[in-house]
Amino acid sequence: MENFKKFIIKSEPFNTELLSGILWELDILGIEEEDDFISVYCKQESQLTKEKVASTLSKLKKENLLESFQIAEEEVENKNWNEEWERKQEIIKIPPRIVIRPSFKEYSPANDEIVIIINPQMSFGTGRHETTRLMLELLQKYTRPDDEVLDVGSGTGILGIAAAKMGAGRVLAIDNDEWCYINGVENAKINGVSEKVVIQHSEIASVSNQKFDLVLANINKNILLSIQKELARTVKDNTGRLILSGILNSDEKELIATFENLSFNLLETKRLNEWSALVFEKRN
Repeated sequence: MENFKKFIIKSEPFNTELLSGILWELDILGIEEEDDFISVYCKQESQLTKEKVASTLSKLKKENLLESFQIAEEEVENKNWNEEWERKQEIIKIPPRIVIRPSFKEYSPANDEIVIIINPQMSFGTGRHETTRLMLELLQKYTRPDDEVLDVGSGTGILGIAAAKMGAGRVLAIDNDEWCYINGVENAKINGVSEKVVIQHSEIASVSNQKFDLVLANINKNILLSIQKELARTVKDNTGRLILSGILNSDEKELIATFENLSFNLLETKRLNEWSALVFEKRN
């Protein structure tokens, strides 16, 4: 029976989107996400080593995206990885109305519930992570009928799909990762919102001349800071709103100061464990 290598990775800060994004560039078979670590699998004969994984993660440290990381290596026996992965996927409820179910599980919704079907594949955004939960809670409060919405770093497309199901008029979801683009298109289709939700494989620079009622960005702090001006330009004046997450509690003040300097007023701060989400409104 064929065995596999398993690399168990913890980091500070722990950001599954950030870690998974760079680790999928390696010769791996799959990634399992837990609350405070991820497990990366590859074939036993793979040339991938603990040292190569460390070298890849060191790039994130050099860019100040990670403060530290730890890697443990194990050998594990063969099993049905797809069955094991599916077994761990749960139906998730985000109060007050959103329910997220994997595409391979059934659920009978109550009358007022909004069900989002997600086939995660290799993308970030299943509703398990605190930052996604925060965004979905805030979307239920700040999405207005017929809003034009931009989702930057869309992953599975979950936020754009949620906005469309809550009455947004048009949603543009962009991601610079090709897997995310493919997965987003698939999820928009299975949720029946393809006519409202346009998924693009692109950067925010390509849409910076457009203006939106609501702009969403669930990305790590350093990327938010690097695209701050592009984000600001995409938000409509006066009534436009901007919701940011992927932010550690300790980074709140820096992000608030940054966007207040770009003519935004802070409307709300919402926290879950060590993560924060910020809601802004654009001034004249």
